[in-house]
Amino acid sequence: MNTDSPGISPRRRDDIIGALRRGTVPAEGLDQLAVGLDHFADALSGELDQVTGGGAVVKAVRGEYGSGKTFFTRHLAETALRRGFATAEVQISETETPLHKLETVYRRITESLHTSSVAPSAFRSVLDTWLYTIEEDAIAADPTIEQSEQRLAEATGELLDARLSEVSSSTPAFALALRAYHRASASDPATADGLAAWLAGQPHVAAAAKRAAGIKGDLDHFGAMSFLQGLLTVLRDAGHPGLLLVLDEVETLQRMRSDVRDKALNALRQLMDEIDAGRYPGLYLVLTGTPAFYDGPNGVHRLPPLAQRLDTSFMRDPTFDNPRAVQIRLLGFTQDSLAEVGIRVRDLYVRGRENEPRLRERVDDSYIVDFSRAVAGELGAKVGLAPRIYLRKLVDVLDRVDQFETFDPRTDYAVTVSEAELAVAGPRTDPDDIDLDLDD
Repeated sequence: MNTDSPGISPRRRDDIIGALRRGTVPAEGLDQLAVGLDHFADALSGELDQVTGGGAVVKAVRGEYGSGKTFFTRHLAETALRRGFATAEVQISETETPLHKLETVYRRITESLHTSSVAPSAFRSVLDTWLYTIEEDAIAADPTIEQSEQRLAEATGELLDARLSEVSSSTPAFALALRAYHRASASDPATADGLAAWLAGQPHVAAAAKRAAGIKGDLDHFGAMSFLQGLLTVLRDAGHPGLLLVLDEVETLQRMRSDVRDKALNALRQLMDEIDAGRYPGLYLVLTGTPAFYDGPNGVHRLPPLAQRLDTSFMRDPTFDNPRAVQIRLLGFTQDSLAEVGIRVRDLYVRGRENEPRLRERVDDSYIVDFSRAVAGELGAKVGLAPRIYLRKLVDVLDRVDQFETFDPRTDYAVTVSEAELAVAGPRTDPDDIDLDLDD
C-alpha cells in the first residue's frame, strides 16, 4: 500500500523523517502522517468557515496522555495556515504561563504567532503588513495624498483609528501605540522596536518609547483582553481571516494551589463568555486536556458555569461521537492505526530513493505490522506510549536497510526498548511526556 503523496518535496520529506528520527513532532507535513482524523474533517472545516465569516469557535479536545492531542491540534493548525489563518500555541504551566495571568498568555500568543509565510514570531511582520494595507486603503480613497507625506500620515492615522474604534473604546493605548509605531517606523527604528515590543505585551519596554506614544506602564490582565481583540483586528486587515489559538495542557491547572486554580478557571470562563458575546470575531480557541480535567473534582467542575459551557455527552460507542460538539474526545492509538502510520512513514521514506525496491521488500507491510506489535509488547502493550518510540525505531530500521545491502531487519534487528528510551518518553503522569502524539 503506497500512501505517500507524489507532490511532496524531497526537502519536506527529509524534514519529516529527520524529526521522527529525533523523536519529535515534525514542524510541518503532518498531513502525511494523519491517521483516523476523517471523522472530524467536515466539522472542523465548517468551523474554520464560520471563523472566516467573522464568527468565533471554542473547541475542547480531551484525551489521555499519548492519545494524540498535540498531533491533532498541530494538524488542525496546518489546515488553518493553508487557509490563510494565523496560529499560536501556548503551553499552560504554573510558572511560565499561568492561565489566570492573561497578560502573560497574550505575550505567549504574540511570541508563538505563526503565518504560512513567517515562522514564529510573525507579530512584527503582521503589524507591518497591516500598516501597509492601511496606507494603501487611504491612498485608494484619495490618490492625491500620496504626494504629501504629512497628508498620507494623517489619513493613515485617521483610518487606523477608525479600524480600531471598538478596541480604542476600552483600551485607547493600543491604538495610540500603533499610531506612534507607524510614525516611528520610517524615522526612529529604536522607538519602533520598543513600541512593537509593548504591543506584543513584552514587559520592561524603554520609557522613551512609551513617551513617544503617550502611554504608560505595562500590559495588565484586563488590558490583555482588549489587546487580543486588537490583534484579531490587525490580523483580519492584514489578510488573515482568523487566529487559531491552542491553549495546550490546561490540565496542569489541577496541580496548582486551589486559589490559583480557581482564578485560572474563572479566567477561562471569562474568555469563553467574551467569545460568546461576540467580542472576538475571528478567534478559533482550542483547549486540550485529559478526561480528569474535564470530569474530575479538581478541573472544570470546580467552577459549575465553566463545566456547563464545556459539558458534552459521550455515549459508550465512540462511533457516534458528535464532532460538532464543543468537546471532542481522542481515543488514542490502536494496534491497527499504529501499523497504518508506520506504513505511511515507510512510503514517505522510500519514495525516490535509489534503494526503494530493497526498502519496500525488506520493510514490507507485514513486517511493519509485526514490528508495531513487538514495540507495543516491549512497552507492556501500552500502545499509547508506543508512537514516539515506535516511529523512531522504524526510521532506524529503514536507515539501516538503506545503508547496508545485507541488512535484513527480520533476522538482524531485535526490538528492545531501553530504560533511556522510556525515560525520554517520560512517566505517564507528566503532561510533557510524549513529544510525538499521533491520533488514532
